[in-house]
Amino acid sequence: MVTSRTERRQVGVAAFWVKGLAEAFKDEGLDVRALFREAGVDLAALDNPDLRVPSETVGLLWRLAVKWSGNPAIGLAAACVPKPAQFDVVCYAMMSSPDLRGLLARLARYFRVISDLVSFTVTESQEGFRGRLKLADDETGMAWQHYAFSLLSLLSLIRWIMMRDLHPLAVELITTAEDEVHPYQEAFECPLRLGASANVLLFSHADVDLPLPTAQPRLASVHERVVGEYLARLDHPNTSTRVRAAIPAHFADGEPRRAAVARALGMSERTLQRRLEAEGASFRAILDETRKELAQRYFKQGNLALAHIAYLLGFNDQSSFFRAAKRWFGMTPQQYRLRHRP
Repeated sequence: MVTSRTERRQVGVAAFWVKGLAEAFKDEGLDVRALFREAGVDLAALDNPDLRVPSETVGLLWRLAVKWSGNPAIGLAAACVPKPAQFDVVCYAMMSSPDLRGLLARLARYFRVISDLVSFTVTESQEGFRGRLKLADDETGMAWQHYAFSLLSLLSLIRWIMMRDLHPLAVELITTAEDEVHPYQEAFECPLRLGASANVLLFSHADVDLPLPTAQPRLASVHERVVGEYLARLDHPNTSTRVRAAIPAHFADGEPRRAAVARALGMSERTLQRRLEAEGASFRAILDETRKELAQRYFKQGNLALAHIAYLLGFNDQSSFFRAAKRWFGMTPQQYRLRHRP
C-alpha cells in the first residue's frame, strides 16, 4: 500500500502525474477505484502534493489498464489533450522560456519534480534536438504505453504553449509492437521509429529556436523560485519548508488558511501547528515572509499592476496589501517600486 506521507524523503512519480493517469483511465471507461486498489494505490492519498508513487507501481497500473481494457493504446485520447496541471509547477517555468530550446532545457532541469526515477535529457546532434525519457532502472519493466503517453502528453502541451501544430522530425520508442503502436502515428503526426535504443522526441534545429508566445522573462525568476522551493521540499521535508512551498498554490483562493495547507500536506491542523512549534516557526510568520519575498520580486518586474500583485499574494483587498507593504518596507508599494525600479 502506498502511504500518504513519510518524514523521510520519498522517491517515485509525483501524485499530480498519477492523478492525470487516473483521469485518463476513467475517460476510457475503466473502474479507476478498483484498478488503483488492485495496484495498491489509495486514490484519496493522491491529493497529497508530497506523495511519490513508486515507479514499479506506475508500471503495474499501466499493465493492469491495458489488460482490463483490452486496448493496447489506452490513454491515447487523453494524451492528445493538453493538460498543464499534469506538469504542475514545472509548466509555469516551461511557459516563461523564450523559445522551445529554453522550454526543453527547463523541463530537463526540473523533471525531477515529476519523477525522481525517470529522467528527461536533451542532446543536440546533426539531425536535431533529442528529448529522451529514461528510467533509472531496468526499462523493460515499464510498459511502452507509459513512454508513448508521456511523450505525447509533452508534445500536446508544447503545441498548446506554442499555439501551433508542431510536427517533430520523429518519435523513437524501444518497443517493436508495430500493430499496437500504430494508433499513435496519427497523434504524433510524424514518423515512428520502433525498436530504438531510447524513447525520444526529435525536433528540428529550426523548431527549437521558435519563440514562445507565453515568454515572460521578468517572471521567469519567480517561476523558477517556486519550482526550486518544490525541489527543496522534496530534498528537505521539514514541516517549515513544506509549508513555505505549499502556500503559493493557495493564493488564488485568497489568504491561505492553516487548515487548508494542513490538508494539502496530508495532516491535521493541530499536527501542523505542533510540528511548526517544534521547529520554532509559526504558520502566520511563514505566510508573511513568503508574501514579502514574492512581493519584492513582483515589484521588480515593473509591469505588474499593484491590484494584480495584491491578487497574486492572496490579499482580499488592496488596502490590506498596502498595510502589509508599509509594515514590510516602511513605505507604500508605489514608493518601494520607484526606489527599486530596474
